[in-house]
Amino acid sequence: MARKKNKKSDSNVIAVNRQARHDYFIEETYEAGLVLQGWEVKSLRAGRVSLKESYVLIKDGEAWLFGAHITPLPSASTHVEADPTRTRKLLLHRRELDKLIGLVERRGYTLVPLKLYWKNNRAKLEIGLAKGKKLYDKRAVEKERDWQREKQRLLKQTR
Repeated sequence: MARKKNKKSDSNVIAVNRQARHDYFIEETYEAGLVLQGWEVKSLRAGRVSLKESYVLIKDGEAWLFGAHITPLPSASTHVEADPTRTRKLLLHRRELDKLIGLVERRGYTLVPLKLYWKNNRAKLEIGLAKGKKLYDKRAVEKERDWQREKQRLLKQTR
């Protein structure tokens, strides 16, 4: 009998915001659902989405995704006006929203979208509670990464 591997595949990932991990220290992550229109789901299935300049704001006790660009397919419906950068509502539990509202109101915290993916045929957005990095933090991370790479190279040569 063949066993199934419990290996998580990256085929479920639609888009990743790599710039967010470069610009912010991610302290916690949350999973949120998205309120989407039909043409947006079709575009997500085609992988036509960008999270690069997007951000999450909390207004009136609800979380909203701003600036995410979902390019409409050319075969999109003619009677629906497709707005690629419209504001999309995020679906979170009330206690998660209350916790996030409290944390975001503290100095220096922000919510950034990290990854858009499929889970049980539903589009989910991973958002991160983040604190901004300073320029010297970014340089220190880059220096550490270069040192690790050089160390691996040296270890490989000595073997």
